[in-house]
Amino acid sequence: MPDKDGFPHYMLKEIFDQPQALERTIAPRVSLDDGEVRLAEEVHIESDELRALKRINIVASGTSRHAGMAGQYMFQELVHLPVEVDYASEFEYRNPMIGSGEITIVITQSGETADTTAAQREAQKKGSRTIAISNVVDSTIAREADGVLYTHAGPEISIASTKAFSAQMAVLFLFGAYLAQVREKLAKPALRKWIEELLALPAKIEAVLKTSADCQRLADRFHKFEDFLFLGRAIHYPIAMDGALKLKEVSYIHAEGYPTGETKHGPNALIDEHLPVVIIATCDRNDPGSILRYEKNVANIRGFKQQSARVIAIGTEGDHDLESLADHTIFIPDAPELLSPILEIIPLQLFAYHMAVRKGLDVDRPRNLVKSVTLE
Repeated sequence: MPDKDGFPHYMLKEIFDQPQALERTIAPRVSLDDGEVRLAEEVHIESDELRALKRINIVASGTSRHAGMAGQYMFQELVHLPVEVDYASEFEYRNPMIGSGEITIVITQSGETADTTAAQREAQKKGSRTIAISNVVDSTIAREADGVLYTHAGPEISIASTKAFSAQMAVLFLFGAYLAQVREKLAKPALRKWIEELLALPAKIEAVLKTSADCQRLADRFHKFEDFLFLGRAIHYPIAMDGALKLKEVSYIHAEGYPTGETKHGPNALIDEHLPVVIIATCDRNDPGSILRYEKNVANIRGFKQQSARVIAIGTEGDHDLESLADHTIFIPDAPELLSPILEIIPLQLFAYHMAVRKGLDVDRPRNLVKSVTLE
């Protein structure tokens, strides 16, 4: 078993592994000089077939499904194709309407997840091409897929997935950019700019990891609360979902991940001083859609404060308005809207970790959970 490198738990080590994991996953697959994403030898599907694609399907479970949900936004923005995301455990029960002219992406950290493997076989039976995303070389889904994109995150020992999740999102973005390149949906200058942003992620993650002490102080303050509400809009919603899942997995605290705009359709009734709200309120000032969502988030936070909520916000560096409005703010470096989720998840992982430690729990081996779900 790998060494903990001086960290008290594997989960914390793996959170801090993320800059190197992203570097290994991204750098060998891009050329900044040529403005290219190089995945042809891994995808194994001819360019003509990729140009003729009609739809992309993404199938996964748990944290991997949250990566797939973020990937949906990436593909639809970069490739301009419709994308469906489904639970692997539900996929075969709804007679999925898929077939030739489509790609089904199956995502699993271990590559052995039983319901994801079953979904892959169902997709293949219906004539869909399949691409596997796995962290384990020569795993079952990798052997059976048309192409495989490995996340080079290194061994992940803690049951709660951290570095594999951020690497999955990076691979999904790379694949989206590759499809856009093949289908001529991105001009060279735009693609080169995206590659620059991808290569900048490891250093930005190093900066986010410095918030660990802030997250520990939050855990000291909030560890006695029994319920949390995590909120995010658009591509940030799956990050809210995974932040809630991490807290559930390792601290046994009930947490819900919800689209921010949906709170008015029910959850608002729950919000008071006993239900802390964790809201992702970052802003890409170069993206009009991001600015609009940010303004809506600020209005939502004001409403939550009127309901006596305690608000923890994830914001973009330099946002003093957000800092003055929320009770607690954790900042991430500025990043494009489609890549900021890879940064946003890190303080949520750190918060879940410190909450579990504060409660004296077995962080790496939560009760009733296993690393690879091989039974349906």
